[in-house]
Amino acid sequence: MNSGDTAWVLMASALVLLMTIPGLAFFYGGLVRRKNVLSILMQCFVIVCVISLQWMLFGYSLAFGPSFHGIIGGLDWAGLRGVGAAPNPAYAATIPHSVFMIFQAMFAIITPALIIGAYAERVKFSAFLVFTILWATFVYDPLAHWVWNTGGWLRALGALDFAGGIVVHVSSGVSALVLAILLGKRVGYNHKPIRPHNLPFTVLGAALLWFGWFGFNAGSALAADGLAANAFITTHIATAAAGLTWALVEWWHNGTPTILGTVTGVVAGLVAITPACGFVNPMNAMFIGMMVAVICYVAVSIIKGKLGYDDSLDAFGVHGVGGIFGTIATGIFAQKAINAAGSDGLLFGNVHQFLIQGLLVIVAIVFAVVMTFIIYKIVDAIIGMRVEEKNELIGLDLTQQSEAAYTVIE
Repeated sequence: MNSGDTAWVLMASALVLLMTIPGLAFFYGGLVRRKNVLSILMQCFVIVCVISLQWMLFGYSLAFGPSFHGIIGGLDWAGLRGVGAAPNPAYAATIPHSVFMIFQAMFAIITPALIIGAYAERVKFSAFLVFTILWATFVYDPLAHWVWNTGGWLRALGALDFAGGIVVHVSSGVSALVLAILLGKRVGYNHKPIRPHNLPFTVLGAALLWFGWFGFNAGSALAADGLAANAFITTHIATAAAGLTWALVEWWHNGTPTILGTVTGVVAGLVAITPACGFVNPMNAMFIGMMVAVICYVAVSIIKGKLGYDDSLDAFGVHGVGGIFGTIATGIFAQKAINAAGSDGLLFGNVHQFLIQGLLVIVAIVFAVVMTFIIYKIVDAIIGMRVEEKNELIGLDLTQQSEAAYTVIE
């Protein structure tokens, strides 16, 4: 047991919680119209509450418990039975098992929260609640098991995902696209611009995400060591490169750089470096950040408009596309010299690892698409996913929460 490692992972757990509330809450909250901002804040807070309980009751056991043929965990650790102060050497030998559990809980929380960006401004609160629980149980938990459980079948194949490119970002981003298509466009989407109501909120949220992401990525080393330092540095470098690159591309393409574009680039950089941060050096992290900014810019600014789907806050364009690129980039730039437990990538002569990363992407996309479609259809048939048109026009703050974010004084 190492007190320094334990203190660091506990702190990292708090940083990852900060990413959801208030980070993601304000990032998404500023991007919606003023009549829907409280609905976003409510959804983020409730996800923290409900997934924390789901994780404690059975989610952690399904994801990290003793494996059934590499597919799913059993209920051996349900209710955190047997998850205590003693370390579990299979996952982290120098920290309490309970600390590893709560660190992973924060990942389980933010992943379904990312999907909010696709269905913002048009989903019933009751349907959101049921969908979130089912999605966490039947999409996130199995995928986390496959990639991160010591007995998971994708881990056995050699899949590299240091902090959640596949498990967190591809799963949520692809699921977001499915929901955006199934739900359909917001009322008036093609007839008038739908603009963010409070960009300072969004900038604040992005800054908190950048800050919290150091816990997300560097904390995934599960120790206060050189690997954590590398993950911290590569995270920062990739993010800085992506934010600057997005601003420059936008400046060239539209004539002016914007703060919304810059912070969107920052988030894309954070997403792309997530699977790679513990396997690549800072120089290659910079290249990853630069490339993902261009790729996500094209996805958000050009391709989305041509295809016509309404991914409200670009959950797929940033998290899905960025996560896919980051996972593949890991298969290109990874070095055993950085992390002996990893593998060399394509750039260092290992074609096999590149192919494994491609397989990882395909499996995650197919699984997320199929399961999200099924869960959506079930919830829609029982509850109905989308609010009535009149409620959408009034706004979800008043119709779903009976509250208003702003009081207008005459």
